[in-house]
Amino acid sequence: MAETTEFSKTEKAEAFTRDFSALRKEIAKIVVGQNDIVEQLLISLFSRGHCILVGVPGLAKTLLIRTLSKSLNLSFNRIQFTPDLMPGDITGTEIIEEDAGTGKKMFRFIPGPLFANIILADEINRTPPKTQAALLESMQEYHVTAGGVRHDLEKPFFVLATQNPIEQEGTYPLPEAQLDRFMFNLWLDYPAFQEEMDIVSQTTAPGQATVQPILSGKQIMDYQELVREVPVPDSVLEYAVRLVSMTRPNTDHAPDFVNKYMSWGAGPRASQFLVIGGKARALSRGRYNVTEEDIRSLAIPVLRHRIVNNYAAEAEGLNTVSLIRQLLNHTD
Repeated sequence: MAETTEFSKTEKAEAFTRDFSALRKEIAKIVVGQNDIVEQLLISLFSRGHCILVGVPGLAKTLLIRTLSKSLNLSFNRIQFTPDLMPGDITGTEIIEEDAGTGKKMFRFIPGPLFANIILADEINRTPPKTQAALLESMQEYHVTAGGVRHDLEKPFFVLATQNPIEQEGTYPLPEAQLDRFMFNLWLDYPAFQEEMDIVSQTTAPGQATVQPILSGKQIMDYQELVREVPVPDSVLEYAVRLVSMTRPNTDHAPDFVNKYMSWGAGPRASQFLVIGGKARALSRGRYNVTEEDIRSLAIPVLRHRIVNNYAAEAEGLNTVSLIRQLLNHTD
């Protein structure tokens, strides 16, 4: 029986690797470049995480997320966050209606746009904290509450929020405690020259490529369980926890440059996301074991929004990414 179980796991791992590659190829039909971003989005999906994407307008953030949803046989809703958006506008509301048979009036819940498998929370920093909190609660608890009644969200449930790093007037930046709910913070950069040539050529030509769905919701949840079964050596687990603990100033593990340039470090959720993300990355590469390289490759998107640099770092032109790279060099 043990041999049969092990063989079954091997088959599932091989299927995961094939489907992961197939998803990347389907997305590449529409989205040119952004290979690392696509990989990290898929890692987050199979790790049961959520992502926040940061980039200037015109970098195809919405197109990327919409294409991802088309490559999966899942429901998709896009919510444009605005200053006047209320919690009930996204979670749903209760209305009073009259029963035609009895004449009695009763409440009926009308689900909001959060009731989908993939949610694009567009420009999340443009809505007040009360509405942000309603979204973040659903991300953590997988349900919403209306009129004291709990309404479960359908799984898998994957939130991709976007932020515009410019035009910050009139915005409501997410505090660090709420940013911590997102597994990855992904920064989209401008495309390379040849990539932009391909984008312009592809989008100005007649016709458009079509994306075929690769996985169903049930398959995704099965893969999410498979990812959690991937073993992690004690040495790799220790490396992930040590890397995160080194971000905390004035602690035993903090290097001198952390004490000098950081005012706040990452919490235990960062260690959890590094490990589960490392498991998904290893499987996507056809390995049923996690290495330190898997952890290192995810350090920037996991830690970028969880550490806070101080004025000394800003004065010397050091941002969170450069500090994370220093940490990685320190652990070589």
